[in-house]
Amino acid sequence: MSAKTIMIQGTTSDAGKSTLVTALCRWLVKQHYSVAPFKPQNMALNSAVTADGGEIGRAQAVQAQACHLPPHIDMNPILLKPNSDIGAQVIIHGKAIANMDARFYHDYKQTAMAAVLESHARLAQQYDVVMVEGAGSPAEINLRDRDIANMGFAEAVDCPVIIVADIDRGGVFAHLVGTLDLLSPAEQQRVKGFVINRFRGDIGLLQSGLDWLEQRTGKPVLGVLPYLQGLHLEAEDAINPQQVDKAENVLKVIVPVLPRISNHTDLDPLRLHPQVNVQFIGPDSSIPPADLIILPGSKHVIADLQWLKAQGWPQAITKHLRYGGKLLGICGGFQMLGQLINDPYGIEGPAGSSITGLGLLEMHTTLHSEKQLRQNHGTLLLNNSPIKGYEIHAGLSKGKALQHPLLQLSHGPDGAISEDQQIIGSYLHGLFEQQTSCDALLQWAGLNIANSPDYIAQRETDIERLAEMIEQHLDTEKFLNILKAANG
Repeated sequence: MSAKTIMIQGTTSDAGKSTLVTALCRWLVKQHYSVAPFKPQNMALNSAVTADGGEIGRAQAVQAQACHLPPHIDMNPILLKPNSDIGAQVIIHGKAIANMDARFYHDYKQTAMAAVLESHARLAQQYDVVMVEGAGSPAEINLRDRDIANMGFAEAVDCPVIIVADIDRGGVFAHLVGTLDLLSPAEQQRVKGFVINRFRGDIGLLQSGLDWLEQRTGKPVLGVLPYLQGLHLEAEDAINPQQVDKAENVLKVIVPVLPRISNHTDLDPLRLHPQVNVQFIGPDSSIPPADLIILPGSKHVIADLQWLKAQGWPQAITKHLRYGGKLLGICGGFQMLGQLINDPYGIEGPAGSSITGLGLLEMHTTLHSEKQLRQNHGTLLLNNSPIKGYEIHAGLSKGKALQHPLLQLSHGPDGAISEDQQIIGSYLHGLFEQQTSCDALLQWAGLNIANSPDYIAQRETDIERLAEMIEQHLDTEKFLNILKAANG
């Protein structure tokens, strides 16, 4: 028997779709359902690597954790990774197939939909419930034709839809009523209820609005979910600048917000660390003094390196190192530390082009069309502590600097440590997630006594908080009735 499928759509981006799907996944698991998360199409630069070497959106990896499942390519069959304002790398079933501009991809959607339905069918045969997350808003008029991310998918598999809106940003009733009004009559019938997210205050003061909304639309409000202070889930794309309370004496870390910054979730354990202050430095901003500069991952390393140079970062880094500061490059940021980045196959620009790097490590990188995609584990050579993470990169680096690796991984050595030990770099994402390796890296950066929280346990605790929120603030009986009535 195939699974029951139910879809969460949102009035806007960041309305709470990813969070609500994560919450419902864990709550349903606790009700003894077997559940799989699913997002037909995701546009994000934060991604995860599956055990079989595929690439999916980071949010679906977190949702898989909520289901106690390893991430799988079928959970996010289409991933779009923007590499310009009008184009993106298209990843289908975990593998990059091409770079497409928006117009070309629009014409390609029929093929993409076939991949989406193929993945959904496989999940539906294996699980009791497929919890689906939409993308952006279903009411984007210009994107309705050939839609595969919202109502187009819901109609293809004939599943019910719940719409979530964020009351914290204001205008929640306009968002919900306006979204519903812009749907076709058939799509309106498919919507079975609303969820209001991130509410603060006295629920009694909201009740008259809820009554009006139900009367105006004929749709029930299934729940008003509270704003959860201190909740952390890895971001799908946007950088969340929120910090936890810090002690007075903390390690100061600065990170340039590259135009195509990717997998900035690497920095989440530091943002949440009580002994570390992370500051993201945007364009045309002054570059403050710090103990550690981290150059993060990049989807378009050549263009981001050009941006870094135009923003004055090479001069700031030179001064930083002269005063004893430390520098870490991760993935694309690691490539930037070398002497040269070559693009012989035209991966990021004209074939045969190249760009000089920051010249801080004796190595050069060549970009290739085939990505290195793998989960990995091994040893951090700073203190021989265990470490694990994942790799997503299109370049291979060679040079003398690599003779002094930062890591010894299952596939071999990785990264580099400069002779004076001020500069380190690695292709591995997730460097700060394990307590012992995080402690070692922070002590290298200048924190005398590091006491890192258990980030992995904290992520699990926050998923449990979400399940408790569903139990307390959602009408679970109505939700289960919608689920049971869904077409299998």
